[in-house]
Amino acid sequence: MDQTTGTQSHPHEPHAEGFASKLNWLRAGVLGANDGIVSTAGLVVGVAAATTDATNILTAGVAGLTAGAISMAAGEYVSVSTQRDSEKALLAKEKRELAEQPDYELAELTEIYQAKGLSPETARKVAEELTAHDAFAAHAEAELGLDPEELTNPWQAALSSAVAFTVGALLPLLAILLPPVSWRIPVTFAAVMLALAITGSVSARLGGGNPRRAVLRVVIGGALAMAVTYGIGQLAGVSGI
Repeated sequence: MDQTTGTQSHPHEPHAEGFASKLNWLRAGVLGANDGIVSTAGLVVGVAAATTDATNILTAGVAGLTAGAISMAAGEYVSVSTQRDSEKALLAKEKRELAEQPDYELAELTEIYQAKGLSPETARKVAEELTAHDAFAAHAEAELGLDPEELTNPWQAALSSAVAFTVGALLPLLAILLPPVSWRIPVTFAAVMLALAITGSVSARLGGGNPRRAVLRVVIGGALAMAVTYGIGQLAGVSGI
C-alpha cells in the first residue's frame, strides 16, 4: 500500500531503469548467440559440403568459434569503453558545474521537473530536497539519465558477448559432427532453423517487437547464409580446391 496516496503498490511492475538495463543486456546476449549460430553454421556447412573429413570440419568450426568470440568480445569492449569514457566525462562536467554554479544548477533541476508536469512550487521543492540529499546523483539522473554508481562495465560486456557467441556457435558445431555423414547437413539445417526461430522470438518479445516478423528475418537470413556457403563448399569440393 502506498501511504501517500492510499493506493495499492505494484512491486512486480518493471518500472526501474535497472530493469530496462538488464533487458538490454539480455537482448544483446540473445543477439550474440544468434550471431554465433549463423556464422558458425555457415562455416561448418560450407566445409561439410566440400569434405566429409570430421577433423577438417571440427578444425574449421572451432577456429570460427574462437575467432568469432574474440572478435565479438573485442568489439564490445571497445564500444562499451568508449561509452563509459563519455559517461565519466559528462559526470565530471556535471560535478564541476555543481561546485561552481550551485544556484544555476538548482534552477536547472527545477526546470526539468516543471517540464515533467510539476507546478513551479512543487518542482522547486523537489529540486531542493533532492539537492540536499545528493545533488550530484540527482543531476546525473535528471539531466544525463545516469547512475554514477552503475556505469557500464566494458569487461562484463566483453565476457557476456563472448559467452553468448560461444553458446550459439556450439549448436551448429555439434549438429554437424554428431550425426552420420549423410545426415550432417539436413540435421544442422533443421537445428539451426529451430534455434534461430527461438532466438528471433525471444529477441522480439524482449524488445516489444513483432515476433513473427523477427523470426522470419533471422530464419531467412540464416537459411540464405547456409545455402550460399553450401554452394561454395560444393564448388570447392568438385573442383578440388
